[in-house]
Amino acid sequence: MGIRPDSASLLISAVTTLLMLPAIGVAMRLMDVAGRRCLLLSTLPVLLLSLIALVLGNVVHMGSVLHAVISTISVVIYFCFFVMGFGPIPNILCSEIFPTRVRGLCIAICALTFWIGDIIVTYTLPLMLTSIGLAGVFGIYAIVCTIAWGFVFLKVPETKGMPLEVISEFFAIGAKQAVAADAVIE
Repeated sequence: MGIRPDSASLLISAVTTLLMLPAIGVAMRLMDVAGRRCLLLSTLPVLLLSLIALVLGNVVHMGSVLHAVISTISVVIYFCFFVMGFGPIPNILCSEIFPTRVRGLCIAICALTFWIGDIIVTYTLPLMLTSIGLAGVFGIYAIVCTIAWGFVFLKVPETKGMPLEVISEFFAIGAKQAVAADAVIE
């Protein structure tokens, strides 16, 4: 008897969504308690480990049931930690870092950039699957997660508890210092 594939897919989707809801609640609480940078630095390694588990699950041959269990758990963990960190925080940071006079335009540009990135991932996924396989795709995503963690560690400041004016000034000073450093080099 068992569950039909289409029913199993719907069940997994429903369970994943139900598990993401508490993760969103935790993220909303931790956003201002732990801070945005801390959440990014702590959730990105979990995303990376989930992707590594997906790579290993597709490279190491195991039974189909064990493979399905490992894949499902890895994807659910990935989704839950994505909605806690890398999903909402870039949007929040984009709304905080720009000066008030250009904030609306800059947020629109950031949103456009996110959507273009989403379209690129969506339309290149089938091409990458046929050329490098599922393990290769997850491996590339793992490399991107590693690069993202390094970028956050080196370049993203903590904005928790800071007024928008202070954050804008902080980034304005950083931009002025970069321009001054470029002028000295030339």
